[in-house]
Amino acid sequence: MDASKYQKYFNRDDFWSKLKKGAKKAGSKVIYSCLLLYYAVESPRTPLKAKVQIYGTLGYLILPLDLIPDLLPVVGYVDDLSALGLALAVVAKNIDDDVKLKAKSKLRDFFGDEAVKSKDIIDIDGKLVADQKKEEAPEQK
Repeated sequence: MDASKYQKYFNRDDFWSKLKKGAKKAGSKVIYSCLLLYYAVESPRTPLKAKVQIYGTLGYLILPLDLIPDLLPVVGYVDDLSALGLALAVVAKNIDDDVKLKAKSKLRDFFGDEAVKSKDIIDIDGKLVADQKKEEAPEQK
């Protein structure tokens, strides 16, 4: 599998530009999910198959045309959050403590210390742990 075929739809500059412009409007839940995927794709421990999934999701996120336009308040980010949630569930086992630490550090830059302690962020971390345990269970049989 060749990731470059998918990687061309993802551009780091466009990613950071979109995140900075829409951070407050999108909210900490969307931004934290994006950051987890971003730092997972940057990690050398993330396998190629997972990177392809992440590139597709982050590429969709920065596309100028969305299923639901981001210009619509709140509702505009529902499709983005859905795509991010699906990708996080698929690549959960590749999101280690180092990835979470980097994502939380950057989230703190955007929203401050309180965002990292918010219920939304705790919920995402809890879902990741649950998804990781689901993936481990079949391997242990």
